[in-house]
Amino acid sequence: MLALDQVRHIAQALKGGAPSYISVFAGRIADTGRDPVPLMKTALELMAPEPNTQLVWASPRELLNIFQADEIGCHIITVTSDVLKKVSLIGKDLHEFSLETVRMFHDDAARSRYALELTPEERLMCGALSGDH
Repeated sequence: MLALDQVRHIAQALKGGAPSYISVFAGRIADTGRDPVPLMKTALELMAPEPNTQLVWASPRELLNIFQADEIGCHIITVTSDVLKKVSLIGKDLHEFSLETVRMFHDDAARSRYALELTPEERLMCGALSGDH
C-alpha cells in the first residue's frame, strides 16, 4: 500500500479480527519525492484503534529509514541486505568517511585509466592554480 485511504480501509476491514500486518511501502513513497515519515505516523494513528494490527515499514532505501521507523514507533521494518551492510557506518566519523570517499573516487578513476586531454592553455591554467609557474 502507498496511500492513507488504503490504510484506513484495511484497518477498518481488520477490526476485531486476527492479529494482522499492514505493509506500507515507505521506500516507494520516498521514491516519489515525498517524505514517508508523516504518512507513516498518520498510518499508525489510523491503526491505533485496532490493537491487533501492526504497521510494516516496507521497502526502505537507506539506513536512516531504520531510525525513522523506530522514532515514530513503527512495529516492523523490512530491511534489505544492502541496507544492513551499512550498519557499520552508524556513528562513523564524518571526516574519516569523507577521506575514504575521496580515496574511493581517486582509486576508481585510476582503475579506469581515464586521462584528461588538456589544451596548452588549460595546462598553463592548472599550473598557475597549483602554484607551479
